[in-house]
Formats: sequence, C-alpha cells, structure tokens
Amino acid sequence: MSTTPECAFEAIGETFKALSNEHRLRIMGWLMNPNASFPAQKDGDLVEDGVCVTLLTDKTGLTQPSVTNHMHLLQKAGLVSSKRKKNWVFYKPQPEKFHEVIGALKVLASKAPDHH
Repeated sequence: MSTTPECAFEAIGETFKALSNEHRLRIMGWLMNPNASFPAQKDGDLVEDGVCVTLLTDKTGLTQPSVTNHMHLLQKAGLVSSKRKKNWVFYKPQPEKFHEVIGALKVLASKAPDHH
C-alpha cells in the first residue's frame, strides 16, 4: 500500500486553508466555468487567458486590493495561475491541483480500518 508523504499533507492543508474562505471558494467556482460566470472581456479570452481581476472585483463586490489578496492566497496554494497581459492580471484555475489533493485524500482514506 502506498504511503502519503508529509509534503502531501502540507499541500492538502494549504488547499483547504485557501478554500476555507467563502469568497475564495465562490471565486474558484466561477473560475472553473468562466463563460457561464462572466461577461466577455475586452482583452483576453476567459478560458485561454483567464479572468481579469477587474471582473472578479465587479462580481464579488470586494475592493481590488481585497480580491488581489484572495487571488494571491489561491495562487500560493496552487489553485490558480496568473498572467499579466498589458495592464491587467488574469487568473486561471489549475484543476490538476484538485486532482492531486483528491488523490492524496484517497490514499489517506484507504488506510482507515474498515468498520463494516
């Protein structure tokens, strides 16, 4: 049976910490389906380039510095990537991070004794 290395626990912790905030969780939901969540952008494709911080600010109703802070925390956890294009910063989800965490949780769950 495979083991779960300590670094996997740290990654899981960072992910859950990043998603423990209602605003960040909501933002991730929108980023996963950007065409349904946001209007078209002037500069950049919602899927290919990511979502401009201005659209995130408008949708959340939060200040731009607050949204930027939330996005930095999501980026630190590996849940989003950012790209600068002209004067704008675009954020894009990194769904493979969710798959990594789910995989680590499955390994952890497989170690639990069967209670049936």
